[in-house]
Amino acid sequence: MQKESVFSSSLGEALGQSETFLDFQESLSRVAPVDRPVLLVGERGTGKELAASRLHFLSRRWQGPFVTLNCATLSPSLIEAELFGFEKGAFTGAESRRSGRFEAADGGTLFLDEIGSIPMEAQEKILRVVEYNSFERVGSSQPIEVDVRIVGATNVDLRAMAERKDFKRDLLDRLSFEVLFLPPLRYRGEDIMLLANHFATRMSFELGRSEIPTFTEAVARELEANSWKGNIRELKNVVERAVHRSDNGIIDKVIFDPFASPYESLQIPDEKQRAEKSEPGFPAGETEALSITEAVEKLERNMIRQALIACRYNQRKAAAHLGLTYDQFRGKIRKYGTAVLEQGDGPH
Repeated sequence: MQKESVFSSSLGEALGQSETFLDFQESLSRVAPVDRPVLLVGERGTGKELAASRLHFLSRRWQGPFVTLNCATLSPSLIEAELFGFEKGAFTGAESRRSGRFEAADGGTLFLDEIGSIPMEAQEKILRVVEYNSFERVGSSQPIEVDVRIVGATNVDLRAMAERKDFKRDLLDRLSFEVLFLPPLRYRGEDIMLLANHFATRMSFELGRSEIPTFTEAVARELEANSWKGNIRELKNVVERAVHRSDNGIIDKVIFDPFASPYESLQIPDEKQRAEKSEPGFPAGETEALSITEAVEKLERNMIRQALIACRYNQRKAAAHLGLTYDQFRGKIRKYGTAVLEQGDGPH
């Protein structure tokens, strides 16, 4: 199958040209016609609902309803009623019968976002729907048959939850016919400026401006070097903020952290902070005996961590902060392993 150079969709920001992005879209397209449950796993801001929507509209159920539920927004006591509906008088406040999301999704797709938040009691009923295509409303013993494809999404390790008995193993097995991992933006280097230009143009139009925004080369390098912990959602915020602050359509400055104060803090460091500052790279009070080689390596690892924290995990800035070239810095990362990054960081 030959890949397109650029994939775009009217379903929001499904834009990309990187190999990583196109590989994911190919996997999504392949499983879409197969009428089985799918799990989407990815960090926050990677576009899991967008992927679920595309999966639905590429499936044979595309003319049916696409119903969504963010399971993390509801209390455990409400999720069951929201999913399966309830009969009049089933509980206090149930003044009339109400259908749930499963009934609403009959003949189509039900997207369960943050599926790891679903309590065990509701998981039991979902398992029954997956196995027998039927369930009962809360407060009823009358079975209701439905034909629903479930697409789940999560940013947590469901296998680890199942091992801790926090998620039903049987349900996990049923839902994981296919597990697709959404690539973080830091693994989609070629797509960063494509998305940035898209967001900038749309924001400019929203502000009623006639010019198409352009980024300076320096800003483009900053955007491409950033680690994007919040992924596409974070990139969108950064770009839109930059467009609204620009005056002439030339974006020559971006603010990655809107909470960073422009004023110097007057906070006096405590004893521990002063001790750590006086001996950079080593925790205060450390007395373990090290060889010279071990001490040098430990100092390098700690200095790399401190530089990354100071530069908000921008590896190019961290390299400059340490007086290294970017290639030298990446060589240190390869030497010590990605664990030295603490919060994690992929290649740019």
